[in-house]
Amino acid sequence: MNAVELAQELVRLDTRAGNERQAADLVAAALAGSGFDVRIQEPIPGRANLIARRGAPSSTLPYGTRPSSPRPSSTPPSITFTGHLDTVPAREDEWSFSPTSGDIRDDRLLGRGSSDMKAGVAAQVAAAVRTSTPLQLIFTFGEETGCDGAALIDPSDLIPTDLLLVAEPTSNRVVLGHKGALWLRATARGVSAHGSRPELGRNAIAALAEAALRVHDHRPWPEGATVNVGTFHSGVQPNLVPDHAEMTLDIRTTPAYDSTQARAAITDLCGPEIELETLMDLPGIGTDPAGIKKALETLSPGTSPQPQATYFTDASVLKSKLGDPAVIIYGPGDPDQAHVTNETCSVPNIEACAENLQRLLLS
Repeated sequence: MNAVELAQELVRLDTRAGNERQAADLVAAALAGSGFDVRIQEPIPGRANLIARRGAPSSTLPYGTRPSSPRPSSTPPSITFTGHLDTVPAREDEWSFSPTSGDIRDDRLLGRGSSDMKAGVAAQVAAAVRTSTPLQLIFTFGEETGCDGAALIDPSDLIPTDLLLVAEPTSNRVVLGHKGALWLRATARGVSAHGSRPELGRNAIAALAEAALRVHDHRPWPEGATVNVGTFHSGVQPNLVPDHAEMTLDIRTTPAYDSTQARAAITDLCGPEIELETLMDLPGIGTDPAGIKKALETLSPGTSPQPQATYFTDASVLKSKLGDPAVIIYGPGDPDQAHVTNETCSVPNIEACAENLQRLLLS
């Protein structure tokens, strides 16, 4: 199994905000014949999760939709690998190469999702195929929009494991957790009137804009926490006083500053006239390195792990469904390449990641 070639194939599949089924089919084919029971779940047409397991007693498995070679062991897996198959959007006219290129130039894999995180998925699959170690794999859709696919997985379809390894971009450095994420919709309601008689109405844009500036300009937030005004929508046409305006906020929380505290602060900043609705509330993740020394020595010998990533991952949703395992974030992608125009990924990193994950499984 060549991890780089699989990463190229995945990048060439357009899964920008949808159509992950084609990627799930490709991964299923790559796992075929390696002792995995594979199930593809498609709760929304074109959008699919893949769950694969090797080593568990067959009586515990609701799978069998794809034939596979006999399992090498009846020992349940103690490790779960996970990654997401979707990517964020990319506008063709803003890129110097196709977002679905998949080509290699100067030892860099080109294309949307190369770093975030199709290279990571490919490295996990390659390591899995190269070994016979009991293992569980979960590949999801809709992670970029709030872990949508992971949220739809029934815990009864999973086996609890001791370790969950997430292939988000870390440049092959071990990261032991990430911040939580709270997304809020803030709504202002006004009174409509003719644009030539604005005094007869109440402009919802003005009210919400004032709230947006209060949130944007607020300092300081507790250490590690961040708040971003992400979207703002209102108005129908210039000659109509808008009676409705909405914005969305992205708040990254920490163990010392949770979503309850963050929402209370936003409520105070926006004021009583602004309605708040929670769109997403994902907990942060943290792992004690003392409990996973062997994994750290295998993946990152001689280097200290990083305590926290700024982004969220599917671990926020999967951790409780897997019996509260330790979580490691580890993948070949470059964190600074995630979501950028002209996204690329180091080819040597992909190969090294697959080899390190293989060593982890063999250990």
